[in-house]
Amino acid sequence: MSGSRRLADDPAFKETHFVVIDFEGTTPKGHSPEPIEVAALGLHYEPGKGPVHSGFSFQSLINPPAHAPVTERDVAQTGITAADVAAAPRAATVLHALDDALPGRPKLLVAHHAPVEAGFVYRYREACPRLAYTRLVCTRLLGRTIFPGLSSYSLDALLSHCGIPQPAHRHRAMDDVMVTASLFRHLLTEASRCHHITSLADLVRIAGLQPRAIAPTQLELS
Repeated sequence: MSGSRRLADDPAFKETHFVVIDFEGTTPKGHSPEPIEVAALGLHYEPGKGPVHSGFSFQSLINPPAHAPVTERDVAQTGITAADVAAAPRAATVLHALDDALPGRPKLLVAHHAPVEAGFVYRYREACPRLAYTRLVCTRLLGRTIFPGLSSYSLDALLSHCGIPQPAHRHRAMDDVMVTASLFRHLLTEASRCHHITSLADLVRIAGLQPRAIAPTQLELS
């Protein structure tokens, strides 16, 4: 790639509102995972600063269905208890509210190990159609391109490699969102410096995931 091109010069990149998203959830045996917390944080480009907090944020606890209760393992990992979520709204209500609150400008979702977040969004796609049809960027995939050869590309491993401090409450949605945003900014800086990425199209090609909601549906033959 030509060294004269910079990510910060790409109009599409500068116009994109990135929304970093994270879910915490339960994993009931024999059923799909269910969310118990979600958080989102907006980033937009500012000249000389790169992607910075746009002012958009959202967070909520979620009351899971009866078949997916908060377990002792969930409490040990997240600190979220059954009592914490007992009076919280259901997932469809929360995700509908998040969907309504999303900024109107062009956007991309950002998550670490994004297929997990994509699964939650797809499961509740009828309640959050804007989320469900928004492409995701995976910081795990981005990290693989920027730092090839690491033994692990978990969030903790990449934070350590990049010298980014662990959040105060790891495995709480907003803390994980904020540290994922820091990682995303760091990876973009490295990618731009090394000319791995010079446009939004490069970013999507390298680390983008197509929303499951727009995948073609296979028709049954009669």
